[in-house]
Amino acid sequence: MWKLLMPLLALVAFGGGATFPANKELLECASQILYMDQHSYQVPTDYNRNIPPGKNTTVYIGVNIIRVSGVDENKQEITLDVFLQVSWTEDRLNVPHRVPFIDLPWEFRQLIWTPDLYIWQLQTMKILSVLQEMASLRLYANRTVTVSIGATITIKCDMDFVLYPLDVQNCDIDFGSYKYTTEDVRFEWREVARWLGLGPVGNERSEFRLPKYVVTFVTAKSNHIHIFGEGEHSAARMQIILSRELRSYLLESYLPSSLFVIISWGSFCVIPEIVPGRMVLLVTTLLSLVTMFDTVSTNSPDALELKCIEVWLISCTIFVFLALLEYFVVLFGIRYDKSWSRRRQDLRRAASAAQLGPPPLHINHLQRLSTPVTGTPQGGMFSPTLSVEDEGLKQQFEHQAIQRDSPILESIPPGGRATGFVTRMRGIIDNGVMFCGAQHGALDKYALMIFPMCFLLFNVIYWTTYLS
Repeated sequence: MWKLLMPLLALVAFGGGATFPANKELLECASQILYMDQHSYQVPTDYNRNIPPGKNTTVYIGVNIIRVSGVDENKQEITLDVFLQVSWTEDRLNVPHRVPFIDLPWEFRQLIWTPDLYIWQLQTMKILSVLQEMASLRLYANRTVTVSIGATITIKCDMDFVLYPLDVQNCDIDFGSYKYTTEDVRFEWREVARWLGLGPVGNERSEFRLPKYVVTFVTAKSNHIHIFGEGEHSAARMQIILSRELRSYLLESYLPSSLFVIISWGSFCVIPEIVPGRMVLLVTTLLSLVTMFDTVSTNSPDALELKCIEVWLISCTIFVFLALLEYFVVLFGIRYDKSWSRRRQDLRRAASAAQLGPPPLHINHLQRLSTPVTGTPQGGMFSPTLSVEDEGLKQQFEHQAIQRDSPILESIPPGGRATGFVTRMRGIIDNGVMFCGAQHGALDKYALMIFPMCFLLFNVIYWTTYLS
């Protein structure tokens, strides 16, 4: 051992503590010194590190999730602290007899073949280190090579926030090769105990709870294929499922907005004449919902369409606005209640007078022609005068002129199908305004029943649609 150690120390002293690039001779020397107590290890002279161990080589992937460091919804990224294990069978390497495994220096990986592992959704990767980098290379007696790395990785995840906060995000992470096709290398999950250094069991689920998410990891047994370049490339897929914690959203958004809508129904129980109290209740509720909608839209992630929670808040705002609009209709009816009541009474008196009036007048034209008409010329004009027998006719003409000039009957057009329809419509509007402006609050009574039923129906449709 000292024969090998002295030349190495002389080389370091000659370099004055300088660092040299790794080369085959130096690495082999270091490995022999490290394992001299067991057996010296040398790479076979005919070994070619650029060629895979054989056709259809299987590379096993294992990932132990230590923690979920964070989820960035704006950047659509997930940061994980993991232990990554990659293993494959290398028949060209031998382990000394009765030695279960050999821990090789990390630099030794440059002397042997290693798979060109590519993580498709990887953004950044940083190997963890304390006193040294958390990376190891081990050769087992069954000629299995295992590479273990402790790292912090950032994964890009395509997220869709249309169903926010009822959304469930599914992120796929594919571990594969960018150079070798399925004829040369295949990637699979290692089905061993998870703490023996080679990853989780297939289809095993691991959950991590965050303040806003429940993060679940699922490994798929089926092999996934990516087609690009020279053909089909194998990949082992792990799926990350992000489910939101709905409790905070229910307490912070859904419950307050529902209470605001329910409070707006209390305005139906307030006497319409108390304008300040009822207006303050409705306007304050409406402004609170608008402020809540603005806050949620600002703090929530962006989406291509209206998000689920935005649809809820907009609907609650519309319910409160309709309650305010109903109060405007009531105020309109109260304002014109007296004038519409007087007009209705005048219409009834006019109808009664028409029924109790004198019979229609029949004039004998021969008699009218024989009746002398007297008059006196005034300023070149002749002013006729009626005789005493025409006094009844004169009174009837005056009565009809008064009825024609009355503004009350202006709304009653002469008979006919079209005019009859207009008359009925005006009567319906008259009754509607009288109903809205009734002092006993008939419209508020009906609104107090209709609004809760509509809101309940909206809840059934909303939750059924989005939860399914």
